[in-house]
Amino acid sequence: MAITTLPTQGIRKGRALAVAAALSSLAILAGCANDTASSSVYTYGQAQREQIVRTGTVEAVRNVTIQKDRTSGAGVVAGGALGGVAGSAVGGGTGRVLASIGGGILGAMAGNAVENQMGKEAGLEITVKLDNGETRVIAQAADVALRPGQRVRIISGNGPSRVVPM
Repeated sequence: MAITTLPTQGIRKGRALAVAAALSSLAILAGCANDTASSSVYTYGQAQREQIVRTGTVEAVRNVTIQKDRTSGAGVVAGGALGGVAGSAVGGGTGRVLASIGGGILGAMAGNAVENQMGKEAGLEITVKLDNGETRVIAQAADVALRPGQRVRIISGNGPSRVVPM
């Protein structure tokens, strides 16, 4: 006599695993969202390091978008898993398999788009005329209000340069 398991138990376990994988992927994605172009944030390695300070006057400020260089891929994985789970709830037999595959593909595409949007940040392109006559342009997060004519410091060395008000 052969022992068989109910197909619904296998489906439930599969869905539970897929949901767990998707949630894990989202947690990974959330952990990757800590990159910043803020003038107020230093990494641990940048702390307690000597920096060079130059002073100057803001000549121009332009709004820009700062985009992360690359994505982690977690959006594709999470979206694909969620789409596959959602697709598996549609139809039966071959239709269910096709819906799962289609849902996985569409979910992966949607997850990638969401991750790309999460990797964008409002920024400023700041043109500064230094006191020594040189001109510098620095892009950074739009977290500090700067305007033309304002006196600023450019802090640089051992990492990114930052423009901060005096």
